[in-house]
Amino acid sequence: NVTGQPYILHTNVFTQGKGNREQQFYLWFDPTKNFHTYSIIWKPQHIVFLVDNTPIRVFKNAESLGVPFPKNQPMRIYSSLWNADDWATRGGLVKTDWSKAPFTAYYRNFNAETCTRAGSCTSSNPRYSNGAWQMGQELDANSRRRLRWVQKNFMIYNYCTDLKRFPQGFPPECRQ
Repeated sequence: NVTGQPYILHTNVFTQGKGNREQQFYLWFDPTKNFHTYSIIWKPQHIVFLVDNTPIRVFKNAESLGVPFPKNQPMRIYSSLWNADDWATRGGLVKTDWSKAPFTAYYRNFNAETCTRAGSCTSSNPRYSNGAWQMGQELDANSRRRLRWVQKNFMIYNYCTDLKRFPQGFPPECRQ
Protein backbone atom coordinates (compact mmCIF):
# COMPACT_ATOMS: atom_id res chain seq x y z
CA ASN A 1 0.00 0.00 0.00
CA VAL A 2 1.23 3.47 -0.84
CA THR A 3 1.24 5.61 2.28
CA GLY A 4 -1.97 7.55 2.54
CA GLN A 5 -3.75 5.56 -0.16
CA PRO A 6 -6.84 3.47 0.62
CA TYR A 7 -6.45 -0.26 1.16
CA ILE A 8 -8.07 -2.58 -1.37
CA LEU A 9 -10.15 -5.64 -0.49
CA HIS A 10 -10.25 -8.21 -3.29
CA THR A 11 -13.10 -10.74 -3.46
CA ASN A 12 -13.60 -13.70 -5.77
CA VAL A 13 -15.96 -16.66 -5.95
CA PHE A 14 -14.71 -20.03 -7.18
CA THR A 15 -17.07 -22.75 -8.37
CA GLN A 16 -15.95 -26.06 -9.81
CA GLY A 17 -12.35 -24.81 -9.77
CA LYS A 18 -13.07 -21.63 -11.75
CA GLY A 19 -12.91 -18.13 -10.34
CA ASN A 20 -12.69 -14.99 -12.48
CA ARG A 21 -15.54 -13.38 -10.55
CA GLU A 22 -13.53 -10.60 -8.96
CA GLN A 23 -14.77 -7.45 -7.31
CA GLN A 24 -12.48 -4.97 -5.57
CA PHE A 25 -13.27 -2.32 -3.00
CA TYR A 26 -11.41 0.50 -1.31
CA LEU A 27 -11.86 0.12 2.42
CA TRP A 28 -13.45 3.19 3.98
CA PHE A 29 -11.16 2.87 7.01
CA ASP A 30 -7.52 2.09 7.72
CA PRO A 31 -7.49 -1.66 8.49
CA THR A 32 -4.11 -1.39 10.23
CA LYS A 33 -5.49 0.81 13.03
CA ASN A 34 -7.84 -1.74 14.59
CA PHE A 35 -9.28 -5.22 14.16
CA HIS A 36 -12.26 -5.53 11.85
CA THR A 37 -14.77 -8.26 11.16
CA TYR A 38 -14.78 -9.83 7.71
CA SER A 39 -17.69 -12.23 7.22
CA ILE A 40 -19.04 -14.53 4.57
CA ILE A 41 -22.63 -15.75 4.79
CA TRP A 42 -22.97 -18.72 2.49
CA LYS A 43 -26.49 -19.98 1.80
CA PRO A 44 -28.02 -21.98 -1.06
CA GLN A 45 -29.57 -18.73 -2.40
CA HIS A 46 -26.49 -16.50 -2.29
CA ILE A 47 -23.10 -15.71 -0.81
CA VAL A 48 -22.83 -12.39 1.02
CA PHE A 49 -19.48 -10.75 1.83
CA LEU A 50 -19.52 -8.31 4.76
CA VAL A 51 -17.06 -5.95 6.44
CA ASP A 52 -17.96 -4.96 9.99
CA ASN A 53 -21.52 -6.23 9.33
CA THR A 54 -21.85 -4.04 6.23
CA PRO A 55 -22.58 -6.07 3.08
CA ILE A 56 -20.19 -5.27 0.25
CA ARG A 57 -21.03 -8.00 -2.24
CA VAL A 58 -23.79 -10.49 -2.99
CA PHE A 59 -23.15 -13.41 -5.35
CA LYS A 60 -26.56 -14.86 -6.17
CA ASN A 61 -27.21 -18.46 -7.08
CA ALA A 62 -27.70 -18.33 -10.86
CA GLU A 63 -27.84 -22.05 -11.57
CA SER A 64 -31.02 -21.43 -13.55
CA LEU A 65 -28.79 -19.48 -15.98
CA GLY A 66 -26.22 -22.28 -16.15
CA VAL A 67 -23.80 -20.68 -13.66
CA PRO A 68 -22.32 -23.23 -11.22
CA PHE A 69 -22.93 -22.40 -7.56
CA PRO A 70 -20.88 -23.91 -4.71
CA LYS A 71 -23.69 -25.61 -2.83
CA ASN A 72 -22.51 -29.22 -2.94
CA GLN A 73 -18.81 -28.61 -2.46
CA PRO A 74 -16.89 -28.43 0.81
CA MET A 75 -16.49 -24.89 2.05
CA ARG A 76 -13.02 -23.43 2.06
CA ILE A 77 -11.97 -19.93 2.91
CA TYR A 78 -8.50 -18.77 1.90
CA SER A 79 -6.58 -15.70 2.81
CA SER A 80 -3.39 -15.24 0.89
CA LEU A 81 -0.69 -12.91 -0.30
CA TRP A 82 0.46 -13.31 -3.86
CA ASN A 83 2.19 -11.19 -6.42
CA ALA A 84 -0.56 -9.81 -8.58
CA ASP A 85 0.87 -6.32 -8.84
CA ASP A 86 0.61 -6.46 -12.61
CA TRP A 87 -3.19 -6.09 -12.38
CA ALA A 88 -4.69 -6.29 -8.86
CA THR A 89 -3.08 -3.22 -7.31
CA ARG A 90 -5.03 -0.36 -8.80
CA GLY A 91 -4.70 -1.89 -12.25
CA GLY A 92 -0.98 -2.51 -11.83
CA LEU A 93 -0.14 1.08 -10.87
CA VAL A 94 1.25 0.11 -7.47
CA LYS A 95 4.07 -2.43 -7.26
CA THR A 96 4.77 -4.57 -4.21
CA ASP A 97 7.83 -3.48 -2.24
CA TRP A 98 9.28 -6.90 -1.46
CA SER A 99 12.08 -5.31 0.62
CA LYS A 100 9.44 -4.83 3.34
CA ALA A 101 8.92 -8.61 3.68
CA PRO A 102 8.05 -10.64 5.63
CA PHE A 103 4.40 -9.60 5.58
CA THR A 104 2.23 -10.59 8.51
CA ALA A 105 -1.52 -10.73 9.04
CA TYR A 106 -3.19 -11.41 12.36
CA TYR A 107 -6.48 -13.16 12.94
CA ARG A 108 -8.37 -13.35 16.18
CA ASN A 109 -11.77 -14.65 17.18
CA PHE A 110 -12.16 -16.73 14.03
CA ASN A 111 -15.58 -18.32 14.19
CA ALA A 112 -17.47 -20.59 11.84
CA GLU A 113 -21.20 -20.85 12.41
CA THR A 114 -22.76 -23.66 10.47
CA CYS A 115 -26.13 -24.83 9.30
CA THR A 116 -26.74 -28.05 7.47
CA ARG A 117 -29.60 -28.67 5.11
CA ALA A 118 -31.05 -31.41 7.32
CA GLY A 119 -29.82 -30.19 10.69
CA SER A 120 -30.05 -27.15 12.84
CA CYS A 121 -27.83 -24.11 13.06
CA THR A 122 -25.04 -23.69 15.58
CA SER A 123 -25.22 -19.90 15.46
CA SER A 124 -25.17 -18.11 18.79
CA ASN A 125 -25.66 -14.80 17.01
CA PRO A 126 -29.00 -13.26 18.09
CA ARG A 127 -29.31 -11.74 14.62
CA TYR A 128 -30.25 -15.22 13.36
CA SER A 129 -32.35 -16.36 16.32
CA ASN A 130 -35.62 -15.56 14.54
CA GLY A 131 -35.01 -18.23 11.92
CA ALA A 132 -33.85 -15.84 9.18
CA TRP A 133 -30.56 -17.72 8.91
CA GLN A 134 -32.28 -21.03 8.27
CA MET A 135 -34.86 -19.55 5.91
CA GLY A 136 -32.28 -17.93 3.65
CA GLN A 137 -33.87 -14.50 3.72
CA GLU A 138 -32.71 -11.80 1.36
CA LEU A 139 -31.01 -8.69 2.70
CA ASP A 140 -33.30 -6.35 4.58
CA ALA A 141 -33.89 -2.76 3.38
CA ASN A 142 -31.13 -1.29 5.57
CA SER A 143 -28.60 -3.90 4.40
CA ARG A 144 -29.53 -3.26 0.76
CA ARG A 145 -29.05 0.47 1.32
CA ARG A 146 -25.60 -0.09 2.87
CA LEU A 147 -24.65 -2.48 0.04
CA ARG A 148 -25.55 0.18 -2.55
CA TRP A 149 -23.55 2.79 -0.58
CA VAL A 150 -20.43 0.60 -0.57
CA GLN A 151 -20.76 -0.37 -4.22
CA LYS A 152 -21.39 3.21 -5.35
CA ASN A 153 -18.63 4.82 -3.28
CA PHE A 154 -15.95 2.16 -2.82
CA MET A 155 -16.14 -0.46 -5.58
CA ILE A 156 -13.18 0.02 -7.90
CA TYR A 157 -13.44 -3.13 -10.02
CA ASN A 158 -16.34 -5.32 -11.05
CA TYR A 159 -15.86 -8.16 -13.51
CA CYS A 160 -19.48 -7.61 -14.60
CA THR A 161 -18.56 -4.24 -16.14
CA ASP A 162 -15.14 -5.10 -17.61
CA LEU A 163 -15.61 -4.75 -21.38
CA LYS A 164 -11.91 -5.39 -22.07
CA ARG A 165 -12.10 -8.73 -20.35
CA PHE A 166 -15.47 -9.74 -21.80
CA PRO A 167 -15.70 -8.13 -25.26
CA GLN A 168 -18.11 -10.85 -26.44
CA GLY A 169 -20.54 -10.24 -23.58
CA PHE A 170 -20.65 -10.43 -19.82
CA PRO A 171 -21.07 -13.70 -17.90
CA PRO A 172 -24.72 -14.75 -17.43
CA GLU A 173 -24.80 -13.97 -13.68
CA CYS A 174 -24.02 -10.33 -14.49
CA ARG A 175 -27.43 -9.92 -16.11
CA GLN A 176 -29.32 -10.52 -12.85
